Amino acid sequence: MSNLTDMEIFARVVGAGSMSAAGREMSLSPAVVSKRIRRLEDKLGTRLLQRTTRQIAMTEAGQGFYERVVAILASVEEAEAFVSRGSAQARGTLKVAAPTSFGRLHIAPYLGKFLKDNPDLSINLDLGDDFVDIVGEGYDLAIRIAELSDSSLVARKLAPVHRILCAAPSYLAEHGEPATIEDLLENHVCLAAVNQDPWRLMGPHGIETVRTIAPIRTNSSEVVRECLLAGVGVALRSTWDIGPELREGKLKIVLPQYRASKDVGLHAVYPSRRFLPAKVRVFIDFLAGLYGPSPYWDAGLDAWLEGPDTAKAS
Repeated sequence: MSNLTDMEIFARVVGAGSMSAAGREMSLSPAVVSKRIRRLEDKLGTRLLQRTTRQIAMTEAGQGFYERVVAILASVEEAEAFVSRGSAQARGTLKVAAPTSFGRLHIAPYLGKFLKDNPDLSINLDLGDDFVDIVGEGYDLAIRIAELSDSSLVARKLAPVHRILCAAPSYLAEHGEPATIEDLLENHVCLAAVNQDPWRLMGPHGIETVRTIAPIRTNSSEVVRECLLAGVGVALRSTWDIGPELREGKLKIVLPQYRASKDVGLHAVYPSRRFLPAKVRVFIDFLAGLYGPSPYWDAGLDAWLEGPDTAKAS
């Protein structure tokens, strides 16, 4: 069991970001933590952590070892739960990363129900618009809205994401509706956060990449949203973000023949498919059941989402 304890100490150090913080979590002195890490490295014959006076960082070997250690500890946790409770229960703390706006709108309102159904769980929900290092920062999973590329991580699609070009009626009344992509870029205000990727739009001529230049510079997607509603310009937004405003007529779709890539989706991303901890599995299943292939935020928008011809008719 000493080897297993050393693995747990190593995982705690990675998750906490320092040996002293891990020691406080486990009621161990930093000297004991350091000694146990050294013993583990000596046994493995490789360095797992690079140490400086201010921080630690995993080596390449440490990264791979950490992914496997997390799986081992999760399986031990489930085995203990099975013996003590008769089945594998979701228990412990679930550390989740999610985009700021999506987490506020579509995760936070449902956490009460989730915790009521899983009383042995607590949740650490970190919101931010940058991709986190799931393994390196000790997250159990991350919610990502993206067109995912090849990765060593595992992803489960939770829902489709529809992104459309839209503007407020007040803006269109003053500037008119853009007739083409060229017209949009040359004669209209395009709103986008500075850290947002170029718009990749599917249209009559296939995929077109649109690089926007806006008079407002911000790293906040929520600022872009507020400027859009205030009639400042045109923006590419997801229906999960502006569904109510579309239904209420506060926003109008422009250039309906263009949509963002259909490969963009809402995903739960986690380190390993094997020995998936019960706490991760139940949370992913909860979100998948909550959203699904026809998420609630798209209700009433079928005419716009089915295709350009239908959208124009509506």
